[in-house]
Order: sequence, then structure tokens, then C-alpha cells
Amino acid sequence: METKNFVTTMDDILTRIEKARLSVDQHRIVKIVAASKSATPDMIEAMYNIGQRSFGENKIQDMSEKVHALAHLPLEWHFIGRLQTNKINQLIDLDPFLMHSLSSIKLAQELDKRLAVKGKTMNVLLQINSAYEEQKAGVLPEVALEVYDNINTSCKNLHLKGVMSIGAHSEDTAIIKKSFETTYKIFDALQNKGAKHCSMGMSQDFELAIACGSNMIRLGSILFK
Repeated sequence: METKNFVTTMDDILTRIEKARLSVDQHRIVKIVAASKSATPDMIEAMYNIGQRSFGENKIQDMSEKVHALAHLPLEWHFIGRLQTNKINQLIDLDPFLMHSLSSIKLAQELDKRLAVKGKTMNVLLQINSAYEEQKAGVLPEVALEVYDNINTSCKNLHLKGVMSIGAHSEDTAIIKKSFETTYKIFDALQNKGAKHCSMGMSQDFELAIACGSNMIRLGSILFK
């Protein structure tokens, strides 16, 4: 895709974001993380040239290749995929701006332990399975506040910055909306504990997510179509 096409695409998306945002909250800023798993380094650089700075990858290997290929640009890298324990050290070495998918206490403890060995810290979001779907990772909503506090207290090398969830896999908008509202309710309860990011919404449902309180959306196919 040429740069001029990215401009047209981004202008359309920004218009849709503004419409969704203004319908509920004139003061909230919504951040776009470009989910770049299908994008080449040249495509990412074209997006950078029109002002996009935050990019998210689902796989450690892909992220590593793109981080190194684009090291000449001041990009903000997010890890948004499921993290396997055998990839933890590689993720730490990539030094992401934010890891969205901290899905359990067990993963938090293992990540914290490896960070301690390397003398590093990491900004993370607690992933919540607000759709109650077996195929999705994340803690269940009813224990999310307890887990968040537990990680905050026991994992000193992890800096919790908020929550992330994936909308319910459904054709019923009401069901998707309920999953987003569940996550936002948890985020709202955590704001007095320093939670800043509510990462909800992807290409197919970002407007609904924004209407439900999201301030960070992960857009892939709609950007790199």
C-alpha cells in the first residue's frame, strides 16, 4: 500500500474514532496501536511517515525481526499476542513499551523472575477474559481485582498499567458490548491504583469498544488491508 493510501485509510479511521469518542466522552484520548503482524517493515515505515508511532506484534519472532529492521525509527513496540514461557527472555530483550497479554499469576511470576535476573522491568496490562470463552486467555472478571492486587504486591519488576480484553466472539452486538462493559468496570475500579490503559477493540469492533470506555485500540486488518 502506498503512503497516500495509508493517509486515506487513517483519515477514515480517525473520523470514526472521533465520532465514537465524542458520543460518550469529549475529553478521553484514544490511542491506536497498529497491529502489524501482516505488515512488512516498509509498510510500517510508511505508517510512521504519516504519524503512526505505536505498533503491536503477536509473535516474538516477527517482533524481533521488525524491531531490528526498523531500529533507525523511534517506534513504540507493543506485544499483543499470547506469551509462551519459552519466549519470555526474548521478549525481555526486545524491551517492549507495553505488554498487553499478562494472562495469569503464573505467567506474571515467571516473567517477574526472569526480569529480576536481567535487572529489568516491564510495563504490562492484565488480560481479562470478560467473554468467558475457553479459547481466550486471561483471568476471569470475578477474580481480576484480586489478581491485579496480587501481582502489584508480589511482582516488583512488573509495572501494571491497566487491563486488556478481546471482545466476545459473537454476531450479537449486545453480547460483545457486555464483554467490553465488564472489562471497563474493572478498569474503572483500578484507576485509583494507577491503571491508565484500557486496551479494548480491534478492527471489527473498535467503535463499540470506545463507546464502552476503551482508550487504546488494536487495529490490524482495517489498516493494512
